[in-house]
Amino acid sequence: MEIRGLLSWGLFGTFLLISSYPKLYFSHSTHELSSQLLARRQLKTTPDNTIQQYLTPHNTLRAKLGLPPLTWSKKLANYASWWAHQRQGDCALIHSNSNYGENLFWGSGKDWKPGDAVEAWAAERSYYNHNTNSCTQNKDCLHYTQIIWRQSFKVGCAKVICRSKDTFITCNYDPHGNVIGQKPF
Repeated sequence: MEIRGLLSWGLFGTFLLISSYPKLYFSHSTHELSSQLLARRQLKTTPDNTIQQYLTPHNTLRAKLGLPPLTWSKKLANYASWWAHQRQGDCALIHSNSNYGENLFWGSGKDWKPGDAVEAWAAERSYYNHNTNSCTQNKDCLHYTQIIWRQSFKVGCAKVICRSKDTFITCNYDPHGNVIGQKPF
């Protein structure tokens, strides 16, 4: 199941396409193949200030709900970087089909910051109804629910500038959220 949405971002005068993929069942062989590909590729370490640009808005949302903070995972960040580089040629909002939760972000131009992606996902909060554990009809809220998923403890993210000069950002979560029939918290 793939969820796509269009969110107008008036402050920047552009549009964001955002996508979330609730992973419910996973192929061991796909995860194993991804791990093998990661092992072959030497990826650079994410600077601490960039890590905080991802973690702070995630954990601010979680704190408002009394949820434990996410911690940064180098393993997830390396995976996110590997996947972002796979999308660098086309900037397409295609999911990696891993055993992780995954939020994707596309922004027109190259000036998007990590917090912009998290803020766009968090904006879906208004479409989530905790009592019914559902999204407003014809609206996406699965990015938001992945961020606040109580059982997700780790996050790793990456950003690339695509050949089109647009921005692609991905965050991966472990364990994944958005399990059908379960509430995020």
